[in-house]
Formats: sequence, structure tokens, C-alpha cells
Amino acid sequence: MNDILKGDLIYIAVFCLGGFAFALGPFVLVYFLAPRWTRTTLDKTGQAIECGMDPIGDAWIRYSAVYYLYALVFVAFAVDVLFLIPVALVYGRAGFVWRDFVELGLFVGVLSLVIVYAWKKGVFKWTRH
Repeated sequence: MNDILKGDLIYIAVFCLGGFAFALGPFVLVYFLAPRWTRTTLDKTGQAIECGMDPIGDAWIRYSAVYYLYALVFVAFAVDVLFLIPVALVYGRAGFVWRDFVELGLFVGVLSLVIVYAWKKGVFKWTRH
């Protein structure tokens, strides 16, 4: 092997070791920093108190499916913004302004169908069940 190839292999090995360190590092860090026990006591009513605060209500809370649809609408528009910001930065540079405008219009139009779908499903009506 020549010296250039050996140097490249060293860089690749260091890069892979760094990747493994970033992947496994949080697990090792949590292992050393996590508490080994929790202080659980019972109060007068027989409920467990872990952090010094009395629990309020039941631990199992039921969420409506509308909440999840609302979250999906948010994700759809977050993806929309992630696409539109870089496109807006380079808009009109290549000389295809009308083609770019039509493509952006189609993209925003398809994503606006998400709002129409959510509106028809009643996602934007917050009713308690």
C-alpha cells in the first residue's frame, strides 16, 4: 500500500470511531449519571410519592384522535417550510422563473389540500369528549 492510501484509511477509521463514540456515548454517559435508586415512600393515603409532589388525577389520560390529526397537519407544514425556504433563496437564479413559480404553486396547492382535508374531518373543532 502506498502512503496516501494509508493516510486515507486512517482518516476513515478515525471518522468511524468518532461515529461510534457519538452513537454510544450518550448510553455510557447516562449509565454513569443516572441515579441508582428512587426514593419511593407511601403517604397517609397509601399512594407512592417519588418526587415529593402528590399525584393529581389518573396517570392514564385519553387523547382524542383529533389531537393526532392536528399534529399531522403541523408536520405537513413543517416539511413545507423546510422545502420552501431553500427554494426561496435560489428562486429566479437559473432563468426559469415561470417554471419555478408553477412548480411552487403546485407544491403549495397540494399541501393546501391538507388543510381542506383536515377541515372536512373536523380537526380544527376543539370539542371535549
